[in-house]
Amino acid sequence: MVNYTIPQSQSTQRPVNYLLNDFPANMAIGDLVLVTGSTGFIGFRTLRYTLEKGYAVRAAVRSESKAELVRSNQSLASIKDLSSRLSFAIVPDIVADGAFDEAVKGVKYVLHLASPLSTGITMDDDLEKEVIAPAVKGTLGILESAKKEPSVKRIVITSSMVAIPPIGLLSGQTPTDYAYKPEDRADDIPGPYPAVIVSYVQSKIAALKQSEAWIKQHNPHFDLINIHPSFVGGRNDLARNVEELCTGTNFYFLAPALGLEATKAAGPRVANIVDVDDVAKAHVESLNESVAGNQSFSLTNKGGDMKWNDTRDIATKYFPDAVDSGVLPNDGDTSPYLVINADISKTEETFGKLKSYEETVVSVLAQYLELNEQEK
Repeated sequence: MVNYTIPQSQSTQRPVNYLLNDFPANMAIGDLVLVTGSTGFIGFRTLRYTLEKGYAVRAAVRSESKAELVRSNQSLASIKDLSSRLSFAIVPDIVADGAFDEAVKGVKYVLHLASPLSTGITMDDDLEKEVIAPAVKGTLGILESAKKEPSVKRIVITSSMVAIPPIGLLSGQTPTDYAYKPEDRADDIPGPYPAVIVSYVQSKIAALKQSEAWIKQHNPHFDLINIHPSFVGGRNDLARNVEELCTGTNFYFLAPALGLEATKAAGPRVANIVDVDDVAKAHVESLNESVAGNQSFSLTNKGGDMKWNDTRDIATKYFPDAVDSGVLPNDGDTSPYLVINADISKTEETFGKLKSYEETVVSVLAQYLELNEQEK
């Protein structure tokens, strides 16, 4: 790793966005990929997969401490030539004007997984201002920065499956046998919003539509691919304890095995899932020139081929001792749930067969038991 050192007299004069470290000018590093959101569950797994596939990676993070969090993760320790292929760009505010101007310099591909921080948002907030506008600006911002950098050839953006079917289907009001395609687009949801989650859905709808409209309007020198994951589960390399593992969508995969108390917090939800490994793979494999640009991919199961309560049978099958001892109470009940039928034929033709719910649950339960044992 090439260290970026600032003289003490200039320590308060860093630009807002800057390269914390970068590759030597004379180093042959191959195709350079900018990865944003690398300190998140999906983002970190994508960063790791990108490195494993032999790319050089510049990770955009919000601070130097976040860079160290990535750099020191043990799951990267076995990657060949890590110190010569991983660098960092500091981007404190991803919705600021020109936020990624410095980070995109010299990169060929961008994997944009970062989302604006939205923790603590309540119904008392201006949801249009606090949720929707930042999501759109963060998405368009990466496109605007890339427009200024002629080296960029492709951008892959993490959207969401919620941007595809109508909101009525997500709330269970309009069940249908139609298999939604990645080319389908949900109608915009006008405010005021009945819940924060509805504004989140609209933020994904708006960001997707405006990114595609931006491409048509500007006809840039790069193309765009949107990835639409559903509920993402799987081993979380960033989780250092049980609490961190159970934070986020992995909790939904664990809840039936963790018991009734955990189930109460889960509530009904859509029974559409995807493994984090498959999401990471889709992002990186989208960089292959054989994959046409300016299209979308749905990352989800087909729908109707699993129930959240299947976790209990999976736990009994693979971890009977943990169930018998009560480490896994295995008495959670997460019904009712909703199903969105999805056409994933293009996804599996392009990236291969997706992992099953059973495979994902086994990986999450195994990590839960590992971390639980460490905490004793």
